[in-house]
Amino acid sequence: MSTSTARPEPAIWPTRTKFLRSFSGRLSIKVDLRTVVITAALAVVTVGVSLWSLTVGSVEGANLPLDRVFGAFAGTETPAVTRIVVEGRLPRVLVAIFGGAALALSGAIFQTVTRNPLGSPDIIGFTAGANTGALMALLVFGLGYNGATFGSLIGGLLTGVVIYVLAFRGGVQGYRLIVIGIGVSAMLTAFNGVLLVRARVENAAAAAAWGQGIFEQLRFQDVIPVVVVLVILIPALTFFTPSMRMFELGQDSARSKGVHTERVQLYLLIIGVGLVAVVTAVAGPIAFIALIAPQVAMRITRSPGIPLVTGAAVGATLLVISDAIARTLLAPIQLPVGVVTTALGGVYLLGLLIVQSRKAST
Repeated sequence: MSTSTARPEPAIWPTRTKFLRSFSGRLSIKVDLRTVVITAALAVVTVGVSLWSLTVGSVEGANLPLDRVFGAFAGTETPAVTRIVVEGRLPRVLVAIFGGAALALSGAIFQTVTRNPLGSPDIIGFTAGANTGALMALLVFGLGYNGATFGSLIGGLLTGVVIYVLAFRGGVQGYRLIVIGIGVSAMLTAFNGVLLVRARVENAAAAAAWGQGIFEQLRFQDVIPVVVVLVILIPALTFFTPSMRMFELGQDSARSKGVHTERVQLYLLIIGVGLVAVVTAVAGPIAFIALIAPQVAMRITRSPGIPLVTGAAVGATLLVISDAIARTLLAPIQLPVGVVTTALGGVYLLGLLIVQSRKAST
């Protein structure tokens, strides 16, 4: 009797998935064409809005043609124009790009680990903790905006530690992390209100404006911490991404595939808190970007999980657009960028509720 060994059939990939191979054939990279195209389109939109934002002033007569903006970078413009473009407008654009990407990546981490679209740092409480640290520095210790930066960073990290310790019961389940985070966030929000009520009116007004996310006072020294944190944490996130993907199947499945879930979870939470804390420390609490961007990226790419690069691109695009709207909508009055992002978040949640209600009725 003869036996034959059947060859395994090759995996069938969707037509949108292509493989790029090296000349030697030893290295193969899987590429999703739809994701690449959408990410590239988002990058073009971000660059376009950024250039437009550099040309538009918030007072009458402050608009500049694009050639003068390029001249300011080339050093061929007057010192006044160079100061307006390079020192005044460029830092807030850069913080919007890098900060939006950082917030989106943080949201993607928490939503993947918790397996919940509401698993966002501003929902769970890390943003509120960073705001508490900043308010303590501003209103209690009188350390000014520089002190608020360090206070915000410390507050966000300490809040992360507290939530993790309270949620840990032989591991951290997603629902437990969210519920405890919401409770901690509510308590911190109430405490922040007490700090504002007991403070002097002028100090409380400045702190309240900062608490909405304000880009008006950003300078180049504020861009550096965000970039440094991204340079450090993005490689770390890349290293843990394969393990993080296993959480999409649940902790039990991830554990069965050899993932040390508690340890990986802790490292991912540290990365996520670090990303949101540094943005909050520099620019104040910015709501809803971390909540919206990962979900929008997943829907427009039609991916089974959250695409990190596309999510970062969505976050950068949303925050650059929000900053441009905040600068120009009521010019010469500049709105806090958090007001615009909150409005966008409200529209997103309303649309989501409408879609879900239609699905339920069919």
